[in-house]
Amino acid sequence: MSANIYIDGLNLYYGALRNTQFKWLDIGALCDKLLPGYDIHRIRYFTARVVSLPHDQNAPTRQDIYFRALRTIPNLIIHDESRFAKRVTLLPQFPLAYINNNYAKPPQAVQVQKLEEKRSDVNLASWLLYDCFSNDCDDAVVISNDSDLCQAVEIVTSKYGKKVLIINPHPKRRQSRELLKVATSFMHTINKKVIVACQFPPTLTDVNGTFTKPPSW
Repeated sequence: MSANIYIDGLNLYYGALRNTQFKWLDIGALCDKLLPGYDIHRIRYFTARVVSLPHDQNAPTRQDIYFRALRTIPNLIIHDESRFAKRVTLLPQFPLAYINNNYAKPPQAVQVQKLEEKRSDVNLASWLLYDCFSNDCDDAVVISNDSDLCQAVEIVTSKYGKKVLIINPHPKRRQSRELLKVATSFMHTINKKVIVACQFPPTLTDVNGTFTKPPSW
């Protein structure tokens, strides 16, 4: 039974990797570990290019090195067409601060810059539908907890008759109820021990030579 894997990279990062020492994740090994009964035909990894910020100017460089590591996985395709959009807006300060304790007016607001990721979920849904329409796989596996994918998953299961396994990468967040309704099966979370076991070696080699894991990771 062949399967294509569709990974929401940012959902995986914020759900299972952020603030850990295990960002050097071997996605191919992870899929093999999570799905021992499948012949994994193709892995599609959807993400956005990170931006440089004053407090972390090396973030794009680290991401490039990680992409280089991912490209050593023969059946993995990186879809990095998404982007981060910067938006300046006013939001309530927290804890809520009411000027002169006047609760008849909204609390004091502060100006913040929000980084909003655009297009990853749409790209994932599009390729999921395209591959199923092209009969590129028997089953599909989606690693995400984003309910925006519900319509695409429902079309794949109800119109194309394919099975879709949803894997929630958030150990502390309940599985999306909307996704549960449309998926044929689901995995509630990814065990941390699996993440730890599926790390790239510190040094890798590709056609361009040898490279190493970023030291700050």
